[in-house]
Amino acid sequence: MNDMKPLEIKKIFENAQDFLPLNGTDYIELYVGNAKQAAYYYKSAFGFQTIAYSGLETGNMDTVSYVLNQGKIRLVLTSSLVADSPINAHVNKHGDGVKVIALWVDDATKSWEETTRRGAKSVFEPKTEKDADGYTVRSAIHTYGETIHVFVERSHYKGVFLPGFQPMVDANNPSPIGLKYVDHMVGNVPLGNMGIWCDFYAEVMGFTQLVSFDDKDISTEYTALMSKVMSNGNGRIKFPINEPAEGKKKSQIEEYIHFYNGAGVQHIAVATDNIIETVTALRQRGVEFLHVPEIYYDTVLERVGTIDEDLEPLRDLNILIDRDDEGYLLQIFTKPVVDRPTLFFEIIQRKGAQSFGKGNFKALFEAMEREQELRGTL
Repeated sequence: MNDMKPLEIKKIFENAQDFLPLNGTDYIELYVGNAKQAAYYYKSAFGFQTIAYSGLETGNMDTVSYVLNQGKIRLVLTSSLVADSPINAHVNKHGDGVKVIALWVDDATKSWEETTRRGAKSVFEPKTEKDADGYTVRSAIHTYGETIHVFVERSHYKGVFLPGFQPMVDANNPSPIGLKYVDHMVGNVPLGNMGIWCDFYAEVMGFTQLVSFDDKDISTEYTALMSKVMSNGNGRIKFPINEPAEGKKKSQIEEYIHFYNGAGVQHIAVATDNIIETVTALRQRGVEFLHVPEIYYDTVLERVGTIDEDLEPLRDLNILIDRDDEGYLLQIFTKPVVDRPTLFFEIIQRKGAQSFGKGNFKALFEAMEREQELRGTL
C-alpha cells in the first residue's frame, strides 16, 4: 500500500452536513467459516488478488485473515483459530457475512469523537498500530445489526495493508475481471427500523438522503419493500437502507432477516467500466445471476432510449438497463454467494446515471421471488 495522503475531495451533495470527511471505502471484512477456502472462491470466481495475510505464520494465534484486492476494492476474509470466539459466534448466528465496513479517513480520532459525541455506540476507541512500515490509527462504532464501521487513518503507513499483516503473493492469482470500486452497500433492517438508521447516518455521520422508494415503487403481486439511500457529501459512500413492507407473501427482506438472524449487509455493489466483459468473465467462472424473462428486452429501449451498447449482448447476459436525468446505467445481480439466502453482489456500470435502477425494480424483484419459491421461502 502506498503512502496515502489526506485528499481534497469535492462535495457534490450540498445537503450533507459533512462534519465527518470520508475519502472512500477502505476495506470490507467478512467473518467466514473457512477463510482459506473463501479466499479461493473470491479469487477464482471474482478475479480478486491476494495481497496480504495474517495468521499463525505472522504470530497471530487467534485469527486468520486473507486480504484480497481488485481495483480500489479490498476484501478481508477472517476466520477464528480458536473454538470460543466472537467470530465463531458471528458465523454461527449469521453465516458468512459482512462484519466491518471500514471507511478511509484523514483523522480516525476526530471521526470517533465526532460520531460518539452525536450518539454513536463505540466499539473501540482510537488505537495506534505500528510496524516497520509506519503506523495506522483506527477506531470503530456500531451501526445496524452487528455490523460496525471502522475508521482507518493510514497517511503515515506505507505497508501492504495494516500493521500485523505481511505481504502475500499467491501463485494462484487468477486474472482480474475489471471490478473498479465499491459503488454502494445495501443494508436490510427489520420493519420500522429504516427511519431509525437513516436518522443515524444523517445525525451521527452527516449524510444526506438522496432518494426514497416506497412500497409503490418496489412491489410485485406478492411482496414489497421500502428503501432510502443515504450518502456522504462527496458521494463516495452510499448506503441504501431497506425494510420490508406489507405483502401477501414473505419478501426477500424478511427472508434475509430470518436467515441472517437480524439486520445486516444484503449486497455489495461493485463498479466496472465494461459490464459486458466483466459479466462474461463471471459467468465463465461459474458465478450465477438472477434471471429476468426475455420479454423484458422487447420494450426496454422504448423506456430507456438510445444506449451505446448493442442490445443483443446485454440480452444474452441478462443485464438490466435504466435511465435517469443524468444518463443511464447497466446492472445485474448475482444469486446469493453463501449457503444462506443472504449476501449477494451487484455489478454496475454507470453511463452518467446517479440513480439505482428504479425502472428495473419490478423485473428484479419478480426474479428474486422465483428464487424464493425454489427455496420454499416465499
